[in-house]
Amino acid sequence: MSADTSASRSPVSALRPLRPDEEALPYAKYYYRPVAPPNPKLIEILDRGPMDLAKALPYERINDLLDPGYHEVETGYCVLDNGAGYVAVNNVFPGCTREMMQWWFAWHAAGPGLRYAIWYPPGHVTIAVSDRDRARLLDPNVPLEQKSQNVEHFVVEDVGGGLDDIVITFLDPATMGFDMTRFHRPNVACVFGGYGIQESRQGPPMKVPAIMLHFCREIEGGVEFRTRFWLGYRINRGKGMCVLPPGVRVPLEAPRGLAYHNVMEYSNLASILPELYEEFGPGV
Repeated sequence: MSADTSASRSPVSALRPLRPDEEALPYAKYYYRPVAPPNPKLIEILDRGPMDLAKALPYERINDLLDPGYHEVETGYCVLDNGAGYVAVNNVFPGCTREMMQWWFAWHAAGPGLRYAIWYPPGHVTIAVSDRDRARLLDPNVPLEQKSQNVEHFVVEDVGGGLDDIVITFLDPATMGFDMTRFHRPNVACVFGGYGIQESRQGPPMKVPAIMLHFCREIEGGVEFRTRFWLGYRINRGKGMCVLPPGVRVPLEAPRGLAYHNVMEYSNLASILPELYEEFGPGV
């Protein structure tokens, strides 16, 4: 394993001390728990190095995710011919349900930033939403499956290269380009996705766009997240497009680090979500 790969697997920062008001929150205990080890099967795949870029899923074919079965590469990373970064990860959540996933994406955004931090304490710092979006998240008349659609999350996290400010615009599946005539169980349980802008606090003043897609499907004993990232892409009218300037290429370290971070953060979430939901769900 190369030194760079090893670094991308390591916890990225020491835990920051919690403020007294954070210590008083009933879920602060999750912040201090030992982080769950990353899924060894997924780490083993990533340790092999970049995937064959010819096996990456083009954004124009996201509806292929609605087909039964799996793609040839469900976990991997690479840089595409157009210079964009690509990440695929299939995280498994034993003992979890679709409703738990929908609840989590609403609950962690609706409250204090510590809810985001307990997801993955070594790398997640805080989250914020607008007053309008918080009202939507807390509105009991908004169906749970819609609470993480058409909202914006403002997060601070470290995926291995220092603190980043990230704005994530979550969209509904139709706006992302999914064929809603096929959008039903067992093809899919739910989708969390949209586009984001990432800006490093330590690096050069450059904003990096990306499309994020978490395709949730029910499996025996739980659910799976067939995650896909397209770094350097934006969504316009249901179509994904590369917006990198000609000749610009995303460094391989970016999709590689994101792939490892994704495994680490979701391995930890999988370890705590059933207990979190039992204690604080199903209301937001």
